[in-house]
This record gives sequence, structure tokens and C-alpha cells, in this order.
Amino acid sequence: MAPTPLTGERSELRALLTARGYALLPAHVAQSIFGLDLGGLDALKDSWERLPRDRYLRDGGQYRARRHSCFIEERGMLEPVPHRAHWQPTAYNALHGGLSRWFEPIEPEVVRSGAWRHLVSAIAELFAEIDPVPRWFVEAHQFRIDTPGGIGRPTPEGAHRDGVNFVAVVLVARGDVSGGETRVFDAQGPSGVRFTMQEPWSMLLMDDARVIHETTPIQAQGGRAGVRDTLVLTYRAQGFQAPAEEGGA
Repeated sequence: MAPTPLTGERSELRALLTARGYALLPAHVAQSIFGLDLGGLDALKDSWERLPRDRYLRDGGQYRARRHSCFIEERGMLEPVPHRAHWQPTAYNALHGGLSRWFEPIEPEVVRSGAWRHLVSAIAELFAEIDPVPRWFVEAHQFRIDTPGGIGRPTPEGAHRDGVNFVAVVLVARGDVSGGETRVFDAQGPSGVRFTMQEPWSMLLMDDARVIHETTPIQAQGGRAGVRDTLVLTYRAQGFQAPAEEGGA
């Protein structure tokens, strides 16, 4: 089944997220609802060319590069916090859960960008309209999945939740690949949707408690190594996830 198309009304987006736990936004709808500066965001695409390799892949793969930074978003103000590890419990990530993974931070020029800051805060504001909280603890992940070995896996952990309140998956670029079908399923039942994100700055928004998600592997197409670049933003109300000895929730 394909996801319900959106026409660009903010109230419609809130209603869809509330009713189904997910919404897929074409780029023009995301731009309209969130007031995105697509030109400013396009100027950041080069930063995906400089992502360091992910050293923590337990399947032995070399297909993922990434950066990671954390922020607190409160009433439209986005503030970075001191660089910290990305940590998830095994209940949410059976492959990499329990590891304190220290990725290189997102480049300062990206974090200072007005287009970037507006994107993160505008999505936070929408989520707060659905689940009013005083602040969001935001983790931002720049991902590149590529195919030098033939296959790249966007979600090597399989279908999963992230242990947060909301998730935004933003497609930044995609080229010379096949596959990469995103699948979103009801966490309590068999119903779900599947689709392939193709358009830069289209986005998938999810209520993490209500749905599980995954993206199938990508393969090189046309004899050239391909890439799939995304920005993944997670929004959590009860602090950053961390091991219990560090005060994590």
C-alpha cells in the first residue's frame, strides 16, 4: 500500500501523524509547511561528501559514512550540546545496541547554517503541536550509504524503532542506485506501507512509539558506484539516551 498523499496543509499533516503515526512529504509540501530554504539546504549537500566512515558496523561492511551531533530545541531556539556518544539499548537496536558510538560531529558551518537550524526547529515545532513538551533533545545524523562493494544497507539492524518520540528521515540525494525501498509498519499490527524516496528534501515523519521502519539495501546501477544520502533527526522529550550509569533514561 502507498502512503496517503498530502496537499500541503499543516492541519492535514498533524491529523495524519495523529491518525496513522507517519506521513510522507514531497519536497514542495515540506517546503510549504515548514518554510524551508531549499537553496540554503542545497548549499549544504557538499558536506555529505566529507563524512567519515562508520567504524562500528558489526556486519563487517564498509558501505556507511556518517556524522552525529546533539542539540536541545526549545521554543524555536536550537542549541548544540557538548559532543557525546550515540547510544541505544539493545531493545531498539539489536545489532549495535549497548555500544557507545563516537562519531565525528557535524561540521560547524552546517550547524551554523540558517537553513539547517530552521529545518530542525520547524520540525520540532510541528512535533510539539502533537505532543506538547517544554523542549526536545535532538540527535542529528548525516548518513551516506554507498555501493563500492556492490550493496549498501541503510538499516543493517532491520525493522526497528529508535526509542524516541518522533523521527524525521530527510532524503538529501540519491544517484545511480536501485533498491532502497522504505517500509513503515504499525508496531502493533500487520498493516503498513512501502515506497521509495527519490526527491531531494522529501521527508518521512514518524511517531516512533507507533510504527517500526526499515529501508531495503541499495545496489549499484548502470555500472557506477551509487549513493543514498539522508539526514535523520530524532526528537526525544526525556533527555538523550545513554547507559544507566550515565544517567540515561
